[in-house]
Amino acid sequence: MHTKTWSVEIFIGEHDGQTRAEARLATEPSATRLTGWGIARLNPNDPEVPEIGDELATARALADLAHQLLETAAVDIGAVTSKPVHLAH
Repeated sequence: MHTKTWSVEIFIGEHDGQTRAEARLATEPSATRLTGWGIARLNPNDPEVPEIGDELATARALADLAHQLLETAAVDIGAVTSKPVHLAH
């Protein structure tokens, strides 16, 4: 059995009062490169807990990345089958 390892790098930062996360996936051997983005904003009425903003922004970036990966798979399947493909989430 052959095992592949794909790694996702996540970068989190603060910009203009928002927590922003970037999730980067690079696959081997096809070298597909995808980047998902996520943002979290603190409600002024909520206590400031930076970890929660990191979690929300990261979850949103990973969800965006997952959507892009499904779309990439649909395009690849369509190229192989010569039929339109729609993959449900």
